[in-house]
Amino acid sequence: MNLSRWIGLLSLIASLYILWQIRNLLLLVFTAVVLATALNKLVQQLQKLPINRPVAVILSIAILLIFLVSFVWLIVPSFAAQLQELVALFPIGVARVQFWFTFWQQRLLGEYENFPTSNNLLQQIQPLLTQIFARSVDVFSASVTAILQFLLVLVLTIMLLANPKPYRESFIQLFPSFYRYRVDEILSRCEFALGNWAVGALIEMVFIALLSGTGLWILQVPLALAHAIVAGVLNFIPNIGPTLSVVLPMAIALLDKPWKVGAVLALYIVIQQIESYWLTPMIMAKQVALLPAITLTAQIIFASLFGVLGLLIALPLTVVAKTWLEEVLFKDVLDKWNQPSAQKLS
Repeated sequence: MNLSRWIGLLSLIASLYILWQIRNLLLLVFTAVVLATALNKLVQQLQKLPINRPVAVILSIAILLIFLVSFVWLIVPSFAAQLQELVALFPIGVARVQFWFTFWQQRLLGEYENFPTSNNLLQQIQPLLTQIFARSVDVFSASVTAILQFLLVLVLTIMLLANPKPYRESFIQLFPSFYRYRVDEILSRCEFALGNWAVGALIEMVFIALLSGTGLWILQVPLALAHAIVAGVLNFIPNIGPTLSVVLPMAIALLDKPWKVGAVLALYIVIQQIESYWLTPMIMAKQVALLPAITLTAQIIFASLFGVLGLLIALPLTVVAKTWLEEVLFKDVLDKWNQPSAQKLS
């Protein structure tokens, strides 16, 4: 290997190392690209009214901000009040659990001398509670970081949405001249796939929110609307989001009437079965063809590499990666492998 090749190899290694060091920043940029691609669908629909693009972009951003402000306004005050009530009732709940634990221990488990008492259990729980309260400062710091990251993503989204062509052309210039037309074609396919995924995800989120809100309203669980919105938003995260969405309504139901806890759990299980076996195959199969095992594996990989943000955008990352693999590896490399020899044999 000559000197120029060694220099090229070292440059490639250095570039990969730098990219890995700034992977979180690149992930924020990709998040802005995904958000801009999704909003671009709305911009294109507004342009058909007709509305010129700058005004359509402003309206799209305004709609996004209105949704976010409405989400915070509906969710945060209600859940803050319920959280205060949970904290106030926590000692009562602990005392009730202690009473029932002692009762059943005396009735059924009296013969076991080494069985842990309720006081021992409370002593074991106390250090855990101390650690939870001690980490409140870390939670506040993480919240500030998340807000700053959100502002960065929002600014980048506006820039990309206002004039996407120069950024697209700059990215295409990174590839050799003979392959730039193909890259432009692949980017168009990625944009189409992301747009389809965004539409499918939005339909599923609305469907889950409506079903959850209707069911919780029938069960007369407090804050049914807020829980429904949270369930719809968390459905953005496949597999994990639906599990998280059931925790808050079950806790609130416990404050209201304990029997509602089982009813709420059963309601969410039924909703997820409807989504898994009817809604997702009907909608997402037409929008984006991703196997469930691939989706779960991608979530684990991206969460381990990039943390919480990687988990949040694991699905769009998988959609883009799938498109590039299909177009570059399969169509441009593997499908054309040794084609001249195959033609000679025929």
